[in-house]
Amino acid sequence: MGAASAAVQEIKTELIRKSIHLLIALTPTMAAINRPVTVLLLMLGTVSYAFMEHLRLSGVHIPVISSVTAMASRSRDQGRFVLGPVTLGLGALLALLLYPSPAAAIAIYALAFGDGLASLIGKIFGSIRPAFLMGKSVEGSLACFTAVFFAAYHISADFRIAFFAAITAALVEALPLNDYDNIALPLSVGFVVQLLMIV
Repeated sequence: MGAASAAVQEIKTELIRKSIHLLIALTPTMAAINRPVTVLLLMLGTVSYAFMEHLRLSGVHIPVISSVTAMASRSRDQGRFVLGPVTLGLGALLALLLYPSPAAAIAIYALAFGDGLASLIGKIFGSIRPAFLMGKSVEGSLACFTAVFFAAYHISADFRIAFFAAITAALVEALPLNDYDNIALPLSVGFVVQLLMIV
């Protein structure tokens, strides 16, 4: 596969990954309707995926799930347990369990839109990659900041909360955490938002 073909394939994979990633943005709406059921669904979904991924690695083909997992797998995931959906579910679950609304909602939107768009924009348009971003792009970090700022401002109507939520998300997203940013990002953003709401 040539360099151009590999780059196109990488972007296609990222589009599939981030389409799934963005679905976690439904969580705050579901939680507003019924929080306990939403928590239960996140727990069941995460555990069910982990079980099916174990079966896939054991050679058992799970209709739809195995195909989607294969399509959404990065090169570093080939032949390994694809951890992203597990950390995504855990990140949203922990935000709901640890923070009240609206901090939980802002934390989950930061995960869905901030982290999701940072990766997508970084892959497609990212050309400025200074050493301090450890392989990440300025374009991706700006996309993260912008998405989280607008989501947080829409929910809180508070410029200060929106700014600090966005800067926290951009800083955490820039760290080389791989799939664990799905946990670190909502927990960090939720903590900062909740702190700002009580001081």
